[in-house]
Amino acid sequence: MGRIERVLELAEQRLRAEATERTQAGDDSAWAFRWHAGRIDPIEHPDLYPLEGLIGVESSVARLRTNLAAFVAGAPALDSLLYGERGTGKSSAVRGLLREFGPSGLRLVEVRRNDLRDLPTIHRALRDRPGRFALFCDDLAFEEVDATYIEFKAVLDGGLEARPANVLILATSNRRHLIPERMWENLEATHGPGGELHPGETSDEKISLSDRFGLLLPFLGFDQVTYLRIIEYHAQEIGLLGKLSREELEARALRFALDRGSRSGRTARHACIAILQGLEGGRP
Repeated sequence: MGRIERVLELAEQRLRAEATERTQAGDDSAWAFRWHAGRIDPIEHPDLYPLEGLIGVESSVARLRTNLAAFVAGAPALDSLLYGERGTGKSSAVRGLLREFGPSGLRLVEVRRNDLRDLPTIHRALRDRPGRFALFCDDLAFEEVDATYIEFKAVLDGGLEARPANVLILATSNRRHLIPERMWENLEATHGPGGELHPGETSDEKISLSDRFGLLLPFLGFDQVTYLRIIEYHAQEIGLLGKLSREELEARALRFALDRGSRSGRTARHACIAILQGLEGGRP
């Protein structure tokens, strides 16, 4: 049994070495890549979102831009977690800033959650490669029974192997703390003599993952005024503006948001497309 395990271990080491060789010989002209099956594949047609379409989240986008500008320039930069409600522009902000900083050397590598265990291999592959690589983990979240987050936490900060200076981590999530929190965990909390609250061990462990990110950027839900500003932007983009009165456009867009239970940027774009299709199809 020991001999079989040794053979499997050597085979795995060989596969990882081959993956590193393939990655280092990759296409450096591309701006976006995807880690898949042990290699980094270029994405031929990346979706580069226009930053002017990110309305209502300008402060968070500006802070992320400052951080990425420092990273591209070779200055110290922070791993970043963009968190908040669905459809508010978290991944669009990352893709939009690739459009801005791609000419200056920024490269985006998409890493799916199930591949986070490969981060040490990815680091070795990118360490001596030209360019500034942001590892992009979109819609990141962990379940309580998933031990992957423990390994990911060590990679973010605290692992023995030094992170390559040309690698940064960008993650988006609907959860501020990435791991579900339970009501009963509050029962573990204690109070200090001055009344200060000390989280229990379970809660503290869950919070510790998001604390490894140096930059936490909120992308929160929009009020009605902001939602209607986004409606105007998308209506202009798809040629809807002017096809009906502003009052009618806003009324239809608000009804659409009410049906969806969301006033997000994504909902606004979907609303504009649905309204345009309704007009062209002759429906009221």
